[in-house]
Amino acid sequence: MEIPVITMDQLYGEKRSETLSLLHNACAQWGFFWLENYGVNEDLMNKMKGLVNKHYEQDMEKNFFSSEMAKIRGYEKGSSNVDWECSFMYHHQPKSNSHNIPKLLRTTVVEYAAEVIKLAEQLAAAMSENLGLDKDYIEKAFSKPSVGIKVAKYPKCSHPELVMGLREHTDAGGIILLLQDELVPGLEFLKDGKWIPVPPTEGNRIFVNLGDQIEVITNGIYKSICHRVLPNKNGSRLSIATFYNPGADAIICPAPKLTYPSQYRFEDYLNFYSTTKFSDKVSRFQTTKEILK
Repeated sequence: MEIPVITMDQLYGEKRSETLSLLHNACAQWGFFWLENYGVNEDLMNKMKGLVNKHYEQDMEKNFFSSEMAKIRGYEKGSSNVDWECSFMYHHQPKSNSHNIPKLLRTTVVEYAAEVIKLAEQLAAAMSENLGLDKDYIEKAFSKPSVGIKVAKYPKCSHPELVMGLREHTDAGGIILLLQDELVPGLEFLKDGKWIPVPPTEGNRIFVNLGDQIEVITNGIYKSICHRVLPNKNGSRLSIATFYNPGADAIICPAPKLTYPSQYRFEDYLNFYSTTKFSDKVSRFQTTKEILK
């Protein structure tokens, strides 16, 4: 199956309506999609990837393979409750932990986060618009959004049949924007009961998936999808995932406009239905809500 591709700059041109429709379908039917032509500086993205790989080769790889946990993970059956992964987390906002980030990456990761936040905000606005909500609805619902970047490498693994790179899960938060490896595969998403491989990135595409809070806010119209990472015996996979999440104190609930009417007498609905039978069902539910408040 071909994973949907959203050409971001077309949201601001003649193909806006068509692109919004493609985005809506990707969010509702897939829960993940490729994003291209989105305006983040490519030199910055290439620098970010290069520095992460350099830090891995200089530091992370040696530490990972010298750890007892790596030996347990890679060579003992029954280690399915651990992940063949080495990573660190950069918290950008509301409070930065840049002082804990490797010096090699410190300046670049801060610059990269600032760029990707803008992209997440644009996506949130387009999703809100597609749902008939105010364009800033998702951003406001997130209440001072939290942003962090998980920098990970999934090391080359001699026995990939014994472990998982990252066990299957859905993401807890909001909108996830992934800059990933150009050569080594491993990421898979569950679609219609089948695992769909996400191929290595082409031309600095960003891979986007939706987290649990988007599913809740949209009343299940948009989906968070289970995914996993398989280890690879031929190479180490790069993953730089930016999480645009609700703030810690955000109160999450379905957007009232997207929920069904809470209760009504069936005869009242039938009377309204008789004059609106051939209109849009969603707008009929919304009007019913308003009439029967």
